Amino acid sequence: MLSPQPPPRLSNNIADRVLVEKNARRLTLFRNDRPIKSYEIALGRQPVGAKQFKGDNKTPEGRYVIDFRKRNSSYHRALHISYPGPQDVAFAAQRKRSAGGDIMIHGLPNGMGSMGALHRLRDWTAGCIAVTNQEIEELWRTIPDGTPIEIRP
Repeated sequence: MLSPQPPPRLSNNIADRVLVEKNARRLTLFRNDRPIKSYEIALGRQPVGAKQFKGDNKTPEGRYVIDFRKRNSSYHRALHISYPGPQDVAFAAQRKRSAGGDIMIHGLPNGMGSMGALHRLRDWTAGCIAVTNQEIEELWRTIPDGTPIEIRP
């Protein structure tokens, strides 16, 4: 049995910054303030506005870091975003709510990888940033833990 071909490699550039532009549905990798590559993305089911509370289905906005990775995710692979930050927790706590968490850049649900780019036809996550499985494999190799990520409206 032949093993599947690995996704094409991005150049040897390792990202030192990630920018997500929610309105444009775009994630861009940067190295030394120069864009390396951009990806089309899907967001949380309620994409307008910043995430405030657990279960609001919004994608956060602000500055965070990629703080760890999940090899065996329910969504192929996943890069964890450090949401909630202290300001997010304080905002939610003042309203006696949870800020939520478990926000990631991830691939497609396990068993649905053949959907490919069609997943971008609508925003479908619970607040995460979704790419294809091939793209998350590329991001997995290109974004080291500790990389800053800025998520803009």
